[in-house]
Amino acid sequence: MDSSSKVWLVFVVLAGLCWGMYVPLIAQGGKELKSSYAGFLCVGVAYFLIAILFPLGVFWLRGSFPKFTASGATFATLAGVAGALGALCVIFATFEFKGPRIFVAPLIFALAPVINTLISLVWHPSEGHFHFGLKGAPDWKLFVGIILTGLGAFLVLYSKEAAEAAAPKPAPTVLSSENSGPQ
Repeated sequence: MDSSSKVWLVFVVLAGLCWGMYVPLIAQGGKELKSSYAGFLCVGVAYFLIAILFPLGVFWLRGSFPKFTASGATFATLAGVAGALGALCVIFATFEFKGPRIFVAPLIFALAPVINTLISLVWHPSEGHFHFGLKGAPDWKLFVGIILTGLGAFLVLYSKEAAEAAAPKPAPTVLSSENSGPQ
């Protein structure tokens, strides 16, 4: 494949779109099912269909099955655990502990890349061993980026609150005496 290809950007945008839609979709699904856990169960079904059947189909079509190692399977499974626990935490934050939905998603999606970057600063795995530690001091742009991420999350939350507060409230419906039924 051409190394100058930018097709990967399409999948970055699609991943952002999918993960950005997650909280509104799970909120609506849980509301309509009258149970956030029923919504979470449906997420599990979707994971089964996409994360189990799709790779098995690819292996079958390609005619080869990868060699699983204990450490590879462990880390990949831990990634799935982290994803599932993250989804469950969205449900806890939004439904069980009644966090304002307007804050939940922006804070999660602002925090995630910061944590990802901080972990990758100190964890340098290579095949066969792990190395933890800084490979030099982080550049000043990292700290500015963290501050800007926090500021961005604040601005998203603040602008959404301001827009909802400024939205005109619908006028109450007043029934006229001729439409109000028998007197």
